[in-house]
Amino acid sequence: MSSIINYNPDVLDALANLSNDEVFTPPKVANQMLDTLPAELWSDKNATFLDPATKSGVFLREIAKRLIKGLEKEIPDLQERLNHIYTKQLFGIAITELTVLLSRRSLYCSKYANSKYSIPTAFNNQEGNIVFNKILHTWKNGRCEMCGASKDIYDRDESLETHAYEFIHRKPEEILKLFNTQNMKFDVIIGNPPYQLDTGGGSAQATPLYNLFVEQAKKMGARYISMIIPSRWFSGGMGLSNFRKTMMEDRRLKEIVDFVNAKDCFPGVSIGGGVNYFLWDRDYNGICKITNINGKNKDTMARYLNEFPVIIRNNKSVSIIHKVQSEPTIESIVSSISPFGIPTYVRGTKEVNQFVLHSSEGTGYIGKEAVKSGFKYFKKYKVLLSANTSEHAGEPSKDGVYKVFASMKVLTPIDICTHSYILIGMFDSEEEAQNLQSYLKTKFVRFLVLQTISGISISKEKFRFVPLQDFSEPWTDEKLYKKYNLTKEEIGFIESMIRPMD
Repeated sequence: MSSIINYNPDVLDALANLSNDEVFTPPKVANQMLDTLPAELWSDKNATFLDPATKSGVFLREIAKRLIKGLEKEIPDLQERLNHIYTKQLFGIAITELTVLLSRRSLYCSKYANSKYSIPTAFNNQEGNIVFNKILHTWKNGRCEMCGASKDIYDRDESLETHAYEFIHRKPEEILKLFNTQNMKFDVIIGNPPYQLDTGGGSAQATPLYNLFVEQAKKMGARYISMIIPSRWFSGGMGLSNFRKTMMEDRRLKEIVDFVNAKDCFPGVSIGGGVNYFLWDRDYNGICKITNINGKNKDTMARYLNEFPVIIRNNKSVSIIHKVQSEPTIESIVSSISPFGIPTYVRGTKEVNQFVLHSSEGTGYIGKEAVKSGFKYFKKYKVLLSANTSEHAGEPSKDGVYKVFASMKVLTPIDICTHSYILIGMFDSEEEAQNLQSYLKTKFVRFLVLQTISGISISKEKFRFVPLQDFSEPWTDEKLYKKYNLTKEEIGFIESMIRPMD
């Protein structure tokens, strides 16, 4: 039985992930999340814990280890203590048939809770308190009413996974009934939920799921909620506007630990925009402690989440944004996505025509009849900017710096582009467009854009902190640092984060 207390080496550190969106949590990270909870929980024999999306069982296993030690004085007999902890305090809902067996093996040391090899001896069934039920989506107009899954993709043969995750497809009272307990509420809901599902659309978009797990946990009446989720919700993410607003205004959100590079949390895994874990405390009402982790750099600050339209993830950026916030922004001269309504796959022809078309594979020619919108850009100079960031998955280079913009060029009045780009500015003179380009290339501008990026996409709203300038003159970082009265420390921070742009 001592095997549950000492795992060295730990097999859960070596598990391969199911996918980039269903990632196994390293034991180290699980314990960091558990450290944010009040220490008195580990000596409370009445405290109950639920992992609503258990995969490896790591959260329940690490909680068990803490309770075994914390309840030693109150329940001296080890077997009695184990039986109490496993039957009365620890609960899990698995996400697949595979993970329910893996979770039981991690927690009970047997895939069957009532096996002779099981650590607890009080269960009279195979499931114990880790359940998995294959349930169905609720289809309406081709989508699941509960999670938004596409019927075309997920209305599958019974032998295949449907990804109808039980925690977000049942009512709160139905979830409590899964464990045959009376009048119980979970004190702590903690875990690493699935992140997204394919939308079934024509692009590579996916609908987020992790927000649904957080919202359901709140409905369950838990005292504490701690989940590790993508950080895309800070400033973007499809369909996350209401979730972001709710989280930003929720004074019960006590702590956020944010990993700018997901690899600092999940080694070898790229997740656009990084990941974060948080602590939500039902009885707390105050300011949120935010910790930034980027490689070996760590910074902590207490601040209100709704100070800006989006969550500024880097604490050291706040003072800089305060200095530019009162000015009109360049957002007003940035185009929408796909400014001319020309799909990404269009390449144009070699035969000379009315317009030069810029695509991801170079330039070609195209006629006016192919243009669906953006007619105001005809006969104007403008700056072309790639709609994707320079960084893969929003991750910095090995030396921790960003380029932010992938490609940029000044377009003449006869130049247009595909969906792969956005446009900035409309000028009668090429000189003004060149001056705008000089402005966009500054570290100052790219730093401000970086504060709003939560994935790989660059769109109009990403320029919400970039001040509008007079483009009759060129701009340099030195001029901008002086204009906005940045301190040496603020300048040094920008310079340390942003690489020069050719």
